[in-house]
Amino acid sequence: MITEPEISALLHSTETYRVEKTISTGNMDKFCEAICAFANDLPDSRKKGYLFIGANDDGSLSGLKVGDALMKKIAAIRSDGNILPLPVMNVERLEFKDGDLLVVEVSPSLIPPVRYRGRVFVRIGPRRDIASEEEERRLTERRTAYMATFDATPCLGATLDDIDLKSVQNDYLPSVVDAEILANDHRDIKEQLASIRLYDRRHDCPTYAGIILFGKNPRYFLPGAYVQYVRFAGNEKGGAVLNEKRFQGSLYSLIPTLELFVNNAIMVQRPVAVSLFKEKTVINYPEKALRELIMNACMHRDYQSNMPIRLYQFDNYIEIMNAGGLYGEARPENFPLVNDYRNPVVAEAMKEMKYVNMFNQGISRVQNMLKDNDNQPALFDVSQITVFRVVVNSTFEEIGVPQNDTEGEYQNDTQGDTQGQNVPQGVPQGGTQDKNVTQDGTQNVTQGGTQDGTQGEYQNDTQGDTQDKNGTQGGTQDKNVPQGGTQGGTQGKNVTQDGTQGGTQDEDLCKWIEEQIINNPKITTEELAQKSEKGVRTIKRYLAKMPHIKYIGSGYSGHWEITKT
Repeated sequence: MITEPEISALLHSTETYRVEKTISTGNMDKFCEAICAFANDLPDSRKKGYLFIGANDDGSLSGLKVGDALMKKIAAIRSDGNILPLPVMNVERLEFKDGDLLVVEVSPSLIPPVRYRGRVFVRIGPRRDIASEEEERRLTERRTAYMATFDATPCLGATLDDIDLKSVQNDYLPSVVDAEILANDHRDIKEQLASIRLYDRRHDCPTYAGIILFGKNPRYFLPGAYVQYVRFAGNEKGGAVLNEKRFQGSLYSLIPTLELFVNNAIMVQRPVAVSLFKEKTVINYPEKALRELIMNACMHRDYQSNMPIRLYQFDNYIEIMNAGGLYGEARPENFPLVNDYRNPVVAEAMKEMKYVNMFNQGISRVQNMLKDNDNQPALFDVSQITVFRVVVNSTFEEIGVPQNDTEGEYQNDTQGDTQGQNVPQGVPQGGTQDKNVTQDGTQNVTQGGTQDGTQGEYQNDTQGDTQDKNGTQGGTQDKNVPQGGTQGGTQGKNVTQDGTQGGTQDEDLCKWIEEQIINNPKITTEELAQKSEKGVRTIKRYLAKMPHIKYIGSGYSGHWEITKT
């Protein structure tokens, strides 16, 4: 609020476009018109206007006694709805020997023209009047110019001490300004920062873009300005939290740290056999695709929100979410063909730092990189108003046999274990019947998925794994198979007349799996299933029958070991 010496100086000066004096206390229209005119600030002085109630034209006081009722009546002008947009004003009572003075301080509006009951009032010197069509047009143009994006607005309360000036001067400015021009630029650092919209001259403070990009502690001014990483067990947010990390600081320092973390902690690669003697390296997520999506979240997020950027990793996918839905010209119906920038100053700086290109190619590039890496297309959720969400699926799942799982996943599970058709040469048949199946159809299992051999995966297993009393094999076998004939459906050759299975099909499949592991100790169950053209669960079930083969380690870094017995 204005000080008493300043009030005294204005009282004894003539009325100007900033000052109006009156002794009236009941002419509300006069007060409202004056406040509307001050808010429009036609000369664009960007200085506050003052209405003095209780002062004569010569500056002397009228002897008015200002009570609470008058103060409340004047203060109510702000929000009674007659002046729109609502003015920014302050009301204060000052007591002098000659009487009281009611001071109404009005700030220039950033979104003119301001109207009182539909009319635009302005001050032409000491005179108040209705704006002409040309004057109203000028105010409308100014409104457009004032409509700065959030990152270009001043961060009130911040100072140069809150900016990492060393990084700005030594690293950023040389990258965005020609070396010769920079060498001849002897302006103050505030002027240099203002030229790239990182500093606000009028308010003498950094802009929010300056704090976001180079602030020493952005979260002091923007509580949501950080990236939250969480690694969940499984594929639901209700799973156990395996790892949690928070990345905070200016974008200049945060992005390199985040990029290094993604490469070392999220990116996983492993060799996969494509033929007998050839392998290829498979990566769960393409590095550049994740980088593009995270950079987009940093660039387009709504920094006014307290919600952080969420980088959530699950077993089979990654979810990236940032505050702020589609902005400006971007709409769900035209996404991703049309884009707009919520933070143009931040976006321009990230382009200069070579993190983005601003060519509106990000989404299509991400989808192409995912396709080249055999990932499914990224799923973009643009239906939310307040957030933007993208999901990226991994190229592979965790591998290995679950530890101590003898009755869980594999119990009563025989689907995909059939014998017979289209089995590659060299791969033993088996999977629907164990050895020593008696004629009466009961199983006498001597080797099973568990150590006791009588319970476990085969208990109560009647689909495809037992004979019926008539000697027919399996649940999918054709009826009326002649004695001594070949059984169709899921049974191969050499089934004897009494119903017992000839050959050693289970042993042969186990030997084949063991040979594959000897040749490649890092082979996965998926690769074994692919080579044998059997289900993954079939391979895992047979591995469970071989206690001398164990998986050492976890995930993609582990390997198989065969213990000599």
